[in-house]
Amino acid sequence: MTNVQKIGFIGGGNMAEALIKGLLAGGVPVDRIMVSEPSELRRDHLEEEYEVELTTDNCAVMKKCEIVVLSIKPQIVDEVLEEVAGTYGKDKLLVSILAGVSCSHIEKHLAGNPRVVRVMPNTPALVGEAASAICRGHSATKEDLALVKQLFEAVGKVQVIDERQMDAVTGLSGSGPAYIYTVIEALADGGVREGLRRDVAHALAVQTVVGAALMVRETGEHPAILRDRVCSPGGTAITGVSTLEKKGLRTTLMEAVSAAANRSRELGGQ
Repeated sequence: MTNVQKIGFIGGGNMAEALIKGLLAGGVPVDRIMVSEPSELRRDHLEEEYEVELTTDNCAVMKKCEIVVLSIKPQIVDEVLEEVAGTYGKDKLLVSILAGVSCSHIEKHLAGNPRVVRVMPNTPALVGEAASAICRGHSATKEDLALVKQLFEAVGKVQVIDERQMDAVTGLSGSGPAYIYTVIEALADGGVREGLRRDVAHALAVQTVVGAALMVRETGEHPAILRDRVCSPGGTAITGVSTLEKKGLRTTLMEAVSAAANRSRELGGQ
């Protein structure tokens, strides 16, 4: 990353902010980061928190930066690409974090053989624990892919995949934090129903999810094996798990991933 003179963001939302925070923490000088953001309130926030270079001009970011991260809403990607097409050059590497938007969709809006790498991160990037998947477009090189992998490793873990798998990633890890937040809320509500104070129930639910996830990651063991170790014969945990199975939690989560993946495909077709 040290050889990159300027990294730009078209769009300064939460994911862009997470990457900026990770890059700065990783030692990238603040004067190497530039952001284009239409919202004055958002620009003020980014300037106060990070002191990065800010503008409302997307073309200025394209002109000045070697790596340009497209961090806008998928619905306006065509409009933005048409706006910056005249300032794009072959020396630019485009990084897209847009759900449902393929590399080829971006490539067709730009002249020559644009270098595009597509990424699906998720919001835990804000705390350095993102789960990101990346793939490269037709003209992006292995070196481009490695550079983007390094960029996103500043905010979490990265998996390299084929682009045809990207909608599945969007349904799983891209949307997954919303599922887990719902699980945490439900666990806490269950504790409150059984008589715990709200703050105690919330703290216990959060730490339970964090601890269980770390057990899976750190031990490398299958979740089913770890679950079985908690479920003693005739005990409380197996009784609770039996209820989850009866109510269809496993199937519901699987269907949620598929529904979100299908929505990603719909967005790509717009």
